[in-house]
Amino acid sequence: MHIPENYLSPATCAVMTAAMVPIWTNAVRKVKTEVTKSKMPLLGVGAAFSFVGMMFNVPMPGGTTGHAVGGTLIALMLGPNAACIAVTIALLIQALLFGDGGILAFGANCFNMAFILPYLGYAIYRLLSKRIQSEKGKYVAAGIGAYAGINAAALCAAIEFGIQPLLFTNEQGQALYCPYDLSISIPAMLGGHLTVFGIVEIIFTVAIFAFVKKMAPDVFQKKESKKLNARPMFVLLAALVVAVPIGLLAQGTAWGEWGADEIAQTISNGVALGYTPSGLAEGFALSNLFPDYTMAGIPDVVAYILSAVIGVAITVILFKLISSRMKQKVEFSEENIV
Repeated sequence: MHIPENYLSPATCAVMTAAMVPIWTNAVRKVKTEVTKSKMPLLGVGAAFSFVGMMFNVPMPGGTTGHAVGGTLIALMLGPNAACIAVTIALLIQALLFGDGGILAFGANCFNMAFILPYLGYAIYRLLSKRIQSEKGKYVAAGIGAYAGINAAALCAAIEFGIQPLLFTNEQGQALYCPYDLSISIPAMLGGHLTVFGIVEIIFTVAIFAFVKKMAPDVFQKKESKKLNARPMFVLLAALVVAVPIGLLAQGTAWGEWGADEIAQTISNGVALGYTPSGLAEGFALSNLFPDYTMAGIPDVVAYILSAVIGVAITVILFKLISSRMKQKVEFSEENIV
């Protein structure tokens, strides 16, 4: 679901980034009052779960791949505003260091995965959990919220892709950026997410949600805790980091994430595109330290694990530093209590 560089026009990227500015501003303001000092490092853990979850690529017939995002999961633990910030940080690290998602498309990717996904997923969870009071009902509500959130995010990405050839073409009528209109982009994106990838998001969300509720229940307490037992979450995170090479087993490229060197031969609806949009061929390019989670001279499996370690370390350390500068609060806002 990561929109790569140059698949969206600069104008589209500017609009999507502008749309995210008030969302980020509100989320930061809310998090300052909703998340206590002891729970602030958990934003780093949540961002790490999202970062690692997106490395577990899952194959789908036809050669495409997809992954979980974890935005609803973080919202269940700390609230949707915290989830917005956590997923934003995960996406920023991916774009800057690993070339996973474009820098120009960063605002669009955040709109889809850091805004639409967690806020909608959490809203649906809250709505259903009020009507289903049992413990099992909470897990059902979490799964439905996660499924709805990731599919809504996929739909938004499909629309952003699909409007490009309608708005931006050259004199010959060829697309300058993404060449597939809404009639192709929407079925392509939703086909995978309504089936395989949506189920993966459900499993990822419910499994970790259940684990945290059982092994680290302090996460969901209202009052500030001087010592929060987050050790089980770090143990789980470490296990996921070691297991990330499983994501390398998925062959193929996610829909809409082809490189400029391969899109001309990409087959959609049984027909190869036959040309490379000039915006893709001549657009902005950023040199990443570890492109596609690879490292020169290091085997792919080892590089993939090291990439996960780097991403996790940055997110955890960043929010730990932020928490060290916060003042102690008395209570945790009820808005974020599951």
